[in-house]
Amino acid sequence: MTQTTLITGITGQDGFYLASELIADGVRVIGTTRKLDGAAKKLGELARQIELAAWDLVDQNRFAELLKEYKPTRIYNLAAFTSGEFMDKNPERVTDINGVAVLRMLEVVRSTDPAVRFCQASSSEVFAASGVSPQDEDTPRIPRSIYGAAKVYADTVVRLYREKYGLFACSAFLFNHESPRRDEGFVTQKIVRAAVRIKRSRQLKLPLGNLTAARDWGFAGDFTRAMQLMLASDVPRDYVIATGQTHTVEELCELAFGLLGLDFRNHVEVDARHYRADEPAPIVGNAKRARTDLGWSPQVSFSDMIAMMIEQTIAMEQAAL
Repeated sequence: MTQTTLITGITGQDGFYLASELIADGVRVIGTTRKLDGAAKKLGELARQIELAAWDLVDQNRFAELLKEYKPTRIYNLAAFTSGEFMDKNPERVTDINGVAVLRMLEVVRSTDPAVRFCQASSSEVFAASGVSPQDEDTPRIPRSIYGAAKVYADTVVRLYREKYGLFACSAFLFNHESPRRDEGFVTQKIVRAAVRIKRSRQLKLPLGNLTAARDWGFAGDFTRAMQLMLASDVPRDYVIATGQTHTVEELCELAFGLLGLDFRNHVEVDARHYRADEPAPIVGNAKRARTDLGWSPQVSFSDMIAMMIEQTIAMEQAAL
């Protein structure tokens, strides 16, 4: 019998890579999105290989209908608000979608089919104010944002439903991960696309904040593979998914511009308006548990990932001409 998997937030980069991997393995994929308009266009060829279903995460009854209609054996919850500006202006909506919606989903799973395996896409943001580095599964959850606070709530609900009701439910603490499908609102894609535009004389300068800020950046496809391994495991556990290596924004600029034969110092301008508050400790993950239990390790290097992003951006620029 063909396995059926339901993925929320299917149009994001993680949804794309996860669905692509599952389709290649012969899995039937149901992808949910709040609005079907534009979803097929964003997914491209993949949209013809999966089934799309409209669903707003606040609608618990609709989720129950989806489970009864499609009968998934696995659910990956990737849906979440990630825009900083939106989160600042809509903290209640962010908390509802990023946090309380997980309670709704798990309650439906418990009452409809408790054998369903559930993976929650959590975030390194839950550790942001812990003052501990590197972070692992035992690091105190002390967020610095509404986004992080909502994720902490969701992770707590996952643990409670696992312990109280015996559900196979787990959280993946995903550290920063990027890909050619990353939105330009994130600094990696902002730098990559600006570098290509500058190379083509379509942009003059790139204003950035603190160039010494460092992140643990991995490849989205590696991280979605880790989540699959989590749900294929014999025991449900929470896992930190990270590379364990940090790179500064300056390193990112040097690499991206260098791949195009440019010196970033001639094009990047430091602008204090783009600075973010420093974390109490570097955000870098210790994925020892994932390596030991799941045999997982990142396969795509930081430099290869940026090269992939550069190549895709050039292809998009050429297609637009």
